[in-house]
Order: sequence, then structure tokens, then C-alpha cells
Amino acid sequence: MSLAPNCARRRKVKGLAERESSVSVRVRIGGEEHPIRGDASAEYIQKIARIVDQRLAAVQNSNANLTRFRAAILVAINLADELEKIKEEHSELLRLMEEAQ
Repeated sequence: MSLAPNCARRRKVKGLAERESSVSVRVRIGGEEHPIRGDASAEYIQKIARIVDQRLAAVQNSNANLTRFRAAILVAINLADELEKIKEEHSELLRLMEEAQ
């Protein structure tokens, strides 16, 4: 899945064709509305936006002195950390499955 701000210029990525079925959705994150374009369903984009909004609210609530920018950076770092851990777990599970065969 690929998501981008609606205002971003669309470029063709080498080896990937631009999808004509992209969806544009307006989401609310951190009290601000953002237009997002993606190749996923509107419901999925809204779900992802709710996760980001909840994470941002949690970070801001835990430290009211953080700027919105720094809070957003912490949310991105935390999500990237979770993603890397899940990738490692996935790789380990695949390795264990291959060994079991």
C-alpha cells in the first residue's frame, strides 16, 4: 500500500506502474484535516489515520511540553521500531517454518 499527501506530485517509480484506482480521503490527525491519496480502501486509510492520531495524542498527553513536530517525530520513531520488530519476528517465524519442513 502506498499513501501520500494529496498535494504531492505523483511520480512513476521504476518498475511500478501508477495505479489509476487511487482513493482520496480526508482524515483528521492531531486536530487537523489532511487530504490523503492512496491505493488502499478509504476505510483502511481512515483506520491508519486513527492509529496515527491515537499515537500522537498519547505522546502529547505524556509530555505536554513537546512541540507538535517533535511529538510527530516520536510517533514515527515508535511506529518504525514496532515495524522493524515485527519484520524480525516474521523472518524468524519463516526460518522456523522452513526448518520444520
